[in-house]
Amino acid sequence: MPNVFCPSVVRRTLLSVAALVLAGSAHAQVTAPVTLLDRTLSHMDLGVSGTGQFTNTVTGTNYLGVSLTQKPSQTLGALVTVRYTKSPYLGAEFNYGYARYTQNFSSYITGGAQTNASEYTVGYVAHTPKIFGISTFASAGAGSLAFRATPGGGQGLPTQARAAYYYDAGVEDSIISSHFGIRAQFRQVFFLAPDFGQNYLTIKQRQITTEPAVGFYIHF
Repeated sequence: MPNVFCPSVVRRTLLSVAALVLAGSAHAQVTAPVTLLDRTLSHMDLGVSGTGQFTNTVTGTNYLGVSLTQKPSQTLGALVTVRYTKSPYLGAEFNYGYARYTQNFSSYITGGAQTNASEYTVGYVAHTPKIFGISTFASAGAGSLAFRATPGGGQGLPTQARAAYYYDAGVEDSIISSHFGIRAQFRQVFFLAPDFGQNYLTIKQRQITTEPAVGFYIHF
């Protein structure tokens, strides 16, 4: 019967145990557990799109009884969206939009007021069934629009924030890999026409900015 306490046997046993420990450690490093951050990021995507900005013309009467027409110029803008999708019908998004245009008034301000408009909104988003293999989505939410007259051509008007509401519908499809895709959408944003805090510009009419948008998204 072999002597199990023979030094050579003990040495070989210890080396075998050490090798198994090292192999297990290496395997644990390769197959590290998924963290909460990993799981969270796997539900998120970042979208960047270029938008058209088409806002309707409105007419009203100010406190002096003077009829005033407000006509924003058409322009291009940008939209950045961060989404968290828990399940196809359960998701949330944050939007930041930017556009620069001229706010034209029929009276009081000659040449209009150059304005930077920034959108900050949050909303609910649902990914609806695919159409011809392309993913579709719809969203709606609310937030704020900040109107900032530019230093050079803003006629000295102060910054003003308005409550804003929006809805959105579109399509998207991954290309190259599941982490990168293209997105096309149609949005409308509703808000009270800005008056920059000046009562002679107040007409209390609601405006709608229509925003067709095309861009890309990155899925984490």
